[in-house]
Order: sequence, then C-alpha cells, then structure tokens
Amino acid sequence: MKGVEKELIATALPYWETEGAIVRRFFKSRPAREDHIFWLKAQLWKELHPVDGYFTGLQKELSELVASFSEIDKTIDRHRYHSLLEQLIQEFNHYVLMADVLEYLLGHPVSATDTFQLPQEKKLGELRRSFATSGSPIDKAAVLVTEGGGARMFREGRKLQGGRLEKMIARAMAVVYRDEKNHYREAATKAAEAVRNQKDLARMKSAIHEVSLQRVHMRNEMFKEPLTSSEISSSLAPYIRGRE
Repeated sequence: MKGVEKELIATALPYWETEGAIVRRFFKSRPAREDHIFWLKAQLWKELHPVDGYFTGLQKELSELVASFSEIDKTIDRHRYHSLLEQLIQEFNHYVLMADVLEYLLGHPVSATDTFQLPQEKKLGELRRSFATSGSPIDKAAVLVTEGGGARMFREGRKLQGGRLEKMIARAMAVVYRDEKNHYREAATKAAEAVRNQKDLARMKSAIHEVSLQRVHMRNEMFKEPLTSSEISSSLAPYIRGRE
C-alpha cells in the first residue's frame, strides 16, 4: 500500500510544483492592487463553492452536521462529530482570513458579489465532477488526491514579505498551509485503498494527470498567467509524455 501511495503522490507532484511556481512568480512580479483583488475574488469563490461531486461545500456540510446532531453517540460517534466540526471551522477560517485581505484592499465590507468563478475554475469543477460521479471508486478516489494542489499555493504565499498587505497575505497563507500541508498524504492513503491491481492504479494515475493539469491552468488564470503556455508545456512535458 505504501508503494501505491508514493506512486500517486509522485504522479501529482510535478503539477503541484508548477502551481507553486505560478504563485511564486506572481508575487515576485510586484503585482498591482488590482491583481491582488482579482486572485482574492477568485480564491474566495473557491473557498465557498467546492461543489464537484466529492466535496459538497461548507453550507451543505454544515446543514448535514446540524441534521445529524440528534444522532450523536447513536449512529455517529461523538469524537467523529467533533472532528467534522473542527474541519468546518478550519475551512471557514480560511475564507475569513482571505476575505479580510480583500476587504482591506476594497475599502468596504465584502459581499457575495465580490467573488467570481473564472472559466478555468468552472472547467476544473466540471472535470472533477465527471470523475467523482462516474460510478467508479477509482475515479472518485483520484479526485481526492488532486484536492488542494498539495498546498503549494499556500506554501509559497506564506513567504511573502513587505508592508501591511503582504503581511496579511502571508499570515493567511501560513494558517492555511499549516492546516492543509499534510492533506495530500492522507488523501493518498485513502485513495490507495481503492486500488486492487495495476489496471486500477493506471486508471487512477491517468485521472490524476488530467485533473492536475487542469488545476495548473486554473491557478495560472487566477494569478493573471505569470507562466506562458509554452513554459507550462515545457515544465510538464516529461510527465505528460510518460503517460503515453
């Protein structure tokens, strides 16, 4: 099983590092206020709307927890319930921290109209949904492995230095990175349980490649395309060729 986990992580890793390179170059380019507003609006949309057939979004998850409250220590273990509550608080805190940065930049309270879904994010959601709802446990597990991009965006963002804005961004990114830096390992462990043979493994790796590549395009669009298409292709070409 450990060997399978390592293969799954190794499959996604080049794409995660490319996401990190995108964010790193963006922050090194001394982005304008409008550029920061743009990526924050896009990220806030992602924080509140991760509905793709696997992850249902904060509102639905909270509703489900409220509905199951009477089942504590009946059909749901109290420790499990507490863990789920903590996860929701963590996730909402990520939204709060990012929204605080956007509010500082806008100079007025953040509203629902201050977020938007970008085209590449929409395409990513549709792709993830197609795998998560295909009926295949292999496809669905592959989606889990790709979630969060290995936290590379937050790993890079937490290093930002400068004035008040940069410190706010770095603090928010550091909190998210702390909370999510090990999620990919947990996801790989869970996904590996669905793999029964080499055919399953090959199928899962293929899905990871496809979703992870779209994640790169999503992240590049969010940060105003700091990497050119040719740079992305050159960076990932050895891994894409390896699938063929």
